[in-house]
Amino acid sequence: MPLFAIVTLVFLGIASVLFSLFYLLVPKKTVLEERIESLTPYKEEFTILERPLTAWQKFLGRLGKKIPLRPQDYGKYMKLLVAAGIKKERITVFMGFKMLLTLILPAAYLIFYGIPVEKDYATKILFTAGLAILGFLIPTFWLRNRLNKRQIRIFHDLPDMLDLMTVCVEAGLSMDAAMIKVCEDEQFKKSPLANEIKIATQETRAGKPRLDALRDMGERAMVDDLKSFAAMLIQTERLGTSLAHSLRVFSDSLRTIRRQKAEEAAAKTSVKLIFPLVFFIFPALLVVILGPAVLRIMKFFTEF
Repeated sequence: MPLFAIVTLVFLGIASVLFSLFYLLVPKKTVLEERIESLTPYKEEFTILERPLTAWQKFLGRLGKKIPLRPQDYGKYMKLLVAAGIKKERITVFMGFKMLLTLILPAAYLIFYGIPVEKDYATKILFTAGLAILGFLIPTFWLRNRLNKRQIRIFHDLPDMLDLMTVCVEAGLSMDAAMIKVCEDEQFKKSPLANEIKIATQETRAGKPRLDALRDMGERAMVDDLKSFAAMLIQTERLGTSLAHSLRVFSDSLRTIRRQKAEEAAAKTSVKLIFPLVFFIFPALLVVILGPAVLRIMKFFTEF
């Protein structure tokens, strides 16, 4: 039996054993836990990252603790995790996942292709180093992609939540009561913005000044419009102006910004369509239109 087949069978056997152990060690949810989760009013996407650590996540956490990080890198990753809606305590799990991919991708390349097929050592070393770097960067790309999606969702939900908050304030509710009422609305219960407002109200209840809680909410989410919203509420409370009027004006300005961004994206569409048209659509059209004519011309000249 060739060496490549032996290595492949050994790898598949070990992977099957590890997968079976992982499936047995991961705790299953009971019926009671599923019913409680279905009744939870503040359920956000990727809630698995908010549950207690599983055996697999604990393993990644132990692996991530072995990675030395500079204080500035630690702060950067922690800030990105919090802005993406993940607990900052999961930074060791995140770093462990980076380390695992850094080891797995080069190992898979060497086992399946590098050792049995590739003979050039320079190419082998180059691909191994490239896959190790790629494995270390993939979790960061995933984190930034999730952060961008969360920021876009907050940007789109903020004007609608401000309208509902304005109605609550005009009905006689205080600012804290209006924020709580908005979070309890069925339309926004899965919104990350509702989760951020909930955290701010809980900090206020715990004794933190409201101005500091609102300012930290904008810094935590890393959304410029949310920072402007917090600054507007701080300025309104300090100056004593009408809260309902300030909310309405700010909501209208956000809708104007959202419409301008939509118009900007629509204007860029014609430019972005040039590349697929030139490289994919036009060659196919030329083949379909000019192909029969070229074949007839070639046939005509071959007859002479």
